[in-house]
Amino acid sequence: MTIGACDTVMVSSVGEAGVSGVSLIDQLTQLFIQLFAAFATGGAVVSSQYLGHKSDDKARSAARQLLYMSLFVALLIIALCLPLRRLILNWIYGGAGEEVMQNALVYFVWILLSFPFLAVYNSCAALYRSMGNSKISLKVSLVMNATNIAGNALLIYGAKIGVAGAGIATLASRMIAAFVMIYLLARPSAKNSGRIYLEKLWKVEIRFDMIRKILKVAIPSGIENSVFHIGKILVYSFMSGFGLAAIAANAITNTIASFSNIPAQAIGLASVTVIGQCIGAGEKQQAKSYGRKLMKEAYIGMFTVATAIFILAPLLVRAFNLSDEARILSTGVIRTCMVANIFFWPMSFTLPNILRASGDAKFTMIVSNISMWLFRVLFSFLISKYLLYKFPENTALALYGVWFGMYIDWVFRGLCFGVRFHRNKWLDKKLI
Repeated sequence: MTIGACDTVMVSSVGEAGVSGVSLIDQLTQLFIQLFAAFATGGAVVSSQYLGHKSDDKARSAARQLLYMSLFVALLIIALCLPLRRLILNWIYGGAGEEVMQNALVYFVWILLSFPFLAVYNSCAALYRSMGNSKISLKVSLVMNATNIAGNALLIYGAKIGVAGAGIATLASRMIAAFVMIYLLARPSAKNSGRIYLEKLWKVEIRFDMIRKILKVAIPSGIENSVFHIGKILVYSFMSGFGLAAIAANAITNTIASFSNIPAQAIGLASVTVIGQCIGAGEKQQAKSYGRKLMKEAYIGMFTVATAIFILAPLLVRAFNLSDEARILSTGVIRTCMVANIFFWPMSFTLPNILRASGDAKFTMIVSNISMWLFRVLFSFLISKYLLYKFPENTALALYGVWFGMYIDWVFRGLCFGVRFHRNKWLDKKLI
């Protein structure tokens, strides 16, 4: 997340068109990144359940298949999107303006090229988490962020190449992270230091039985996340007519708000390991007990960070090179988001990870898709259109309508996941 935030902050020296261009691509690429996250989740769930079942050899086999699938999908995305990038952006963000579109096109090329390395990094990080070791991915992430910041400073401020510099720095940082992760999992000492390691990666061996287990979680998760982000892109599409100040304010709000989600997201990632190993070992009641504890920790973390961001919002927004209109608008939207985050975000996004860890991915997919289309897309459109009709002289105000539609989406999905958790149906699921 810090990589995206640093790109947005440091490219703001180019102006609001640069920030808006990077923001539009960030929203589009989240669609693809969620595919890698879905594969990583599927691989981590299967590996965790095998580790809980004391079947380390099968956990290692699942790890290899996860890596092959993620890399193949990343290369496929490049092959499809790189030659069609202008057509794709014109179709989705046609009303964004020529200057914003040019910045988006430049940034998109470098982000696409970074996908294979991001896919490898995500897969390896998920494997380390399935073993209960998140320190490795933390350390590699720090190296990745340092590389990105240094590259941004050199290319944006030094070489003066704007959004291209941000894209190149992101590509370089993800390359380094991927190579380091592969080295750590494939080195000879990995056999002694962890239960999952990679051997002879160049000798490709496809195990369709293992792939099916991974895809049983990955496909519903991928559909859920992808359709969810398609909905977000549709919202961005009609929001592009709200004006440059609203687009820039939305970009800053997304960047800052994403940091308040980190505690609950971290608990969600940890739950895959904890709940997955409990289910693999056949300890259903222990899985539910840990689920309750994990949710409590998620709420505590969310309350702490979101409250701090609510108070400091005006100061945080000043870090970006925005107009007064965009700065005031983003401060207001950030504060509404922090209130909604505290009450609704963990139930909406941490709890479904607990359900997925048992293999209950189909239910979360169905609920998320219904909620996204009904509330996030439809209600965002209706509320924002009403505000445009009511206050035609202040188009930027319609941005609040987009975000309030999203909050309604969180409430609905959180209620559905809470009922599912307490009725215990998710405990009957198992992948191995």
